[in-house]
Amino acid sequence: MNFTLSQLQVFLKVVETQSVTKASEALHLTQPAVSIQLRKFQEQFDIPLTEVVGRKLYITDFGREIAVAAEQILEQVNAITYKTHAFKGQLFGSLRISVVSTGKYVMPYFLSDFINKNPGVELQMDVTNKLKVVESLQANEIDFALVSILPDHLNIEYIDLLQNKLYLVGNAEQQVPEQPLNAEDLGKMPLIFREHGSGTRQTMERFIEVNRIPLTKKIELTSNEAVKQSILAGIGNSVMPLIGIRNEILKGELNIIPMRGLPFRSNWSLVWLKGKRHGPVAQAFMEHIRAKKDEIVSKHFSWYEKFA
Repeated sequence: MNFTLSQLQVFLKVVETQSVTKASEALHLTQPAVSIQLRKFQEQFDIPLTEVVGRKLYITDFGREIAVAAEQILEQVNAITYKTHAFKGQLFGSLRISVVSTGKYVMPYFLSDFINKNPGVELQMDVTNKLKVVESLQANEIDFALVSILPDHLNIEYIDLLQNKLYLVGNAEQQVPEQPLNAEDLGKMPLIFREHGSGTRQTMERFIEVNRIPLTKKIELTSNEAVKQSILAGIGNSVMPLIGIRNEILKGELNIIPMRGLPFRSNWSLVWLKGKRHGPVAQAFMEHIRAKKDEIVSKHFSWYEKFA
């Protein structure tokens, strides 16, 4: 037999997802590339590893036996690599982080130096909404989460990284009032909301509820980028995190609309389950954040700190 480590990895991901399409997405490969690797791996066995019934792919009993062996082989390979890096005094392993969608404008700056200085570290960063981030945290599937609203039902520890500021935003054609708007003025605008599970939506709904604002028109979109593009197109207004609209504000394409009670302020926080036993990579990253946090903020977010 002459299989490769790549073929083992592809086959294990196909077994895990029971889908060539999902395996290709998870591995960041094209579907044809996964299919080719799977076919080459299968050619080394006289017994089928998979079978297709209808349009669904199934793993055969023999395929599951091979998957167990493949997993053991890859574990041994990782152990050899880990020992080699450890002998050289280098970190090796995975760092798993789940980030709320707007956090993609924050987290990379706190990761870059650490990842560049530790080439043996593999970063796995999932960007999704707050609900799914908290679910991953609760299930202990990740080392850290980045959130702007702390989950109050979990026993956690955290490090505050950067203040989060949310403003009412309109496009360049919308007149900016000389005096801040009142809360009831918000109800007269066509408002754009993020989807359920979003921290930004949660903050908007809380403000509307506290001020008992009746809404005339409500639009729901499923990403921060979609909200931004809709405001640029003049569809409506929204409350948005400043961190995600830097370029549009500096270019004058979006305007901050002054409103009493805004901006909302919270903190971008790196969060983990209390009592979690971090591996060497996660522990080293935590120490890096504690030592370098202020330096990172000063270097990359000085523009942000100027906004009141």
